Amino acid sequence: MRNPAYVLPDTMQGIQLLMKSMGQGGVPEQTMALVGLRASQINGGGACVHVEAIGAREAGVSDERLLALPAWRETPFFTDAERAALALVEAATRLADRPGDAVSDELWEEFAAHYDERQRAALILYIATGAFFNTINATIKEQAGTTWT
Repeated sequence: MRNPAYVLPDTMQGIQLLMKSMGQGGVPEQTMALVGLRASQINGGGACVHVEAIGAREAGVSDERLLALPAWRETPFFTDAERAALALVEAATRLADRPGDAVSDELWEEFAAHYDERQRAALILYIATGAFFNTINATIKEQAGTTWT
């Protein structure tokens, strides 16, 4: 089927407004790109991984960092703030793997030490939006490199 975002009236307008609001959160563009790509990697969303990787490159993320992203904990290529965001995206995306307290107080405190409330809001919404897109694309079997039509 066509992507549901194009089937129901006003859906794309809502998505565009949501994306615009997240962009106003003051999070560095590279951080947002890394968070989106990591969420899509975890979810196994090929179409979203493809789009997020292109977006990360456009944001200036180096190939070295893109290739190391799945192993970010074992590399020196990410800042402490990026590491805190990546830890959050992994915890928030893998909810079923962490029954109970998915986002520990320790993880949250580290995250909050690097981002103000607006930035935290933008990152949390971006993580949730990534899950939204990955769910749609997995359900309709959207292929990487295709466009939404």
